Amino acid sequence: MVSVTTSFFSDMLQSIADRSRALIRRDRREPSRERSDGLLELCEALLSGRGEASGVALANEILADYAELTIGPRIAFFEALAQTFGHETPRIEGAIAAWRQAPSAEAAAELHRASEPRRLELFRRLNLAPRGTAALVRMREQLMDAMDHRDDLAVIDNDFVHLFSSWFNRGFLVLRRIDWSTPASILEKIIRYEAVHEIRDWDDLRRRIGLPDRRCYAFFHPALVDEPLIFVEVALTREVPDAIAPILSDRRDVVEPERATTAVFYSITNCQRGLAGVTFGHFLIKQVVEEVRRELPRISTFVTLSPAPNFAQWLKRERAYPGSPAFDAEDRNALDALDRANWWLDDQLVEVIGEPILRAAAWYFLRARNSRGLPVDAVARFHLGNGARLQRLDWLADTSERALEQSLGLMVNYLYDLDYIEENHEAYAQQHAIVASTGVTRLVRTPMREVVAVSG
Repeated sequence: MVSVTTSFFSDMLQSIADRSRALIRRDRREPSRERSDGLLELCEALLSGRGEASGVALANEILADYAELTIGPRIAFFEALAQTFGHETPRIEGAIAAWRQAPSAEAAAELHRASEPRRLELFRRLNLAPRGTAALVRMREQLMDAMDHRDDLAVIDNDFVHLFSSWFNRGFLVLRRIDWSTPASILEKIIRYEAVHEIRDWDDLRRRIGLPDRRCYAFFHPALVDEPLIFVEVALTREVPDAIAPILSDRRDVVEPERATTAVFYSITNCQRGLAGVTFGHFLIKQVVEEVRRELPRISTFVTLSPAPNFAQWLKRERAYPGSPAFDAEDRNALDALDRANWWLDDQLVEVIGEPILRAAAWYFLRARNSRGLPVDAVARFHLGNGARLQRLDWLADTSERALEQSLGLMVNYLYDLDYIEENHEAYAQQHAIVASTGVTRLVRTPMREVVAVSG
C-alpha cells in the first residue's frame, strides 16, 4: 500500500513538473544558463515565492542541472550555498530588536525564522521535486566528498543533518522483512550494500534470507521506497556464537526456528552514505527484537556478533608507545609475535598471544576514550548507546583477510537484555558508563571507573 501511494504521489508531482516546464523555460533568460551562476539564479527564483506548480517544476529543473555539474562547478555551487544562501544579518538584527521592544509569540516566531540560513528553505523547496529527497541525499554525499578538503562547507552539512533528522524520523520509517519474495531490485541492493560480511552471490544471499533459521529486516522511507536505509541480518541459533564462520557456512546444519533460543544480529549495514549522522539504527534493533519475539516467543537471548574494525590500529599505536598503560611488560613482549608473518596459522603463537590480546582488548573497550569521553570504538558506541551490555570478547572469531587486518580477528558479543536495556542506556547516556560482564571486566588488571560489572 505504501509503495502504491508513494508511486502515485511521485507520478503526480512529475506530471505537475512536466506541465510547468514550458512556463519555467519562458521565464528563464537563456544567456544565464551559459554563465557559471545560472544555477544560483534559478535557486534565487525558487526562493522568490513562485506558485506551487511552477515551484515544483523549477525545483526539478535545478536538481536536473545540478546533477550535470562536474566537480569544479559543483564545489563552486557549495561555496555559494555557504556564503550567498547563509543567514540574513539585517533580518536577524531586526527580529532581535523587535523581540527586545515587545516580546511576544509572534516576535519569537519571526526570530526563529530569521535565524535560519536561506539554504534550509531552499532545500525544503527542492524537496518538492519528484524524487527530490533522493537527489538531496545524493547531494549530501557529494558534499561530504568535498568536505575532505574544505572545512568551510561544514555549515551546509549541519543543515542537511538538521533537515534529514526530521525527514527521516522514526515516525516515517517502515520496517520490512527481506526474504526471497522481496523484489529483485531490492535484493540486488542488499547484495551491493552489505558492508560487514560480503555476500558473494545469489546463492549466498539465499542462505542468509531464504532459510528457516535466518532473517533480514530493513527500514524504508516513503520518499525512497525502493532504497533500504539500513538492514540487519539475523541468525537463529541454540547458543551464543563465538565465531562468524559457522554462521556464514554453506554446509551448516539448519536450526528449526521452534528450537532456537538465541537471535544473533551478525551484520548491520547503513545503506545511504548521505544519511550519515541521522540516527535510526537503534530503532531498528529494538523493533526487530519485538518482531522476532512476536513470531518466536521461545527466543530469550538477543545478542550481536560484532566486528571491531579499529582495534588493530589502536593496538599498533599503543605498542609503539612505551608508556602505554594498556598492558604490562610481559604482555607487551608476548604481543611482539604479532609482527611475524601469518602468525594466526601457528598454533603455538596463537596460544602465547591469546590472553595478552584479550587483556588488551578489554582495556580498549573499557578504558580507551575519545576526546568526548566516549569509547573509541564506533561499534561499541552504537550498541552501548542502545542499551546493550558488553558481554564477551571472541578472539580469532573472524579470520578473513579484512578482519585480520582491521581487528586481528577479534569480534564482540553485545547482549540486549530486555529487562535492562533502558537502564543501561541511561547509564551510558548520562555518565558514559559501560555496562560489561564480569568475564570482560576481570581481564583488566587495574581498577576501573565508569564501568559497571554485571555477572553472567
